[in-house]
Amino acid sequence: MIQSAKIAVIGDKDSILAFKAVGVEVFSANNVFETNNILRKLAKENYGVIFITEDIAALVPDTLDKLKDRPTPAVIPIPSSQGATGFGMAGIKKDVERAIGVDILFNK
Repeated sequence: MIQSAKIAVIGDKDSILAFKAVGVEVFSANNVFETNNILRKLAKENYGVIFITEDIAALVPDTLDKLKDRPTPAVIPIPSSQGATGFGMAGIKKDVERAIGVDILFNK
């Protein structure tokens, strides 16, 4: 029997509340310790996608880098209720450069 992967979102309460309304499991985090604990827990469970607000993701770049080497879960930075910080786009730029060896997104 194939079991479907779950979806979660991590962030501050104001940013993640709307996700709960559509059935996504929400986890409130406000510091490095909470964020690392939640990420480790979700990575061990059957989560296929974890959305994380950019401001919270910026607190744990080393943990996010370790999770990138695994097939699941996919960890995707999203803007918080305060707006985008650029952390997510910087990660995409870094991944593209690593994959093809040149910056094709920003040409810098």
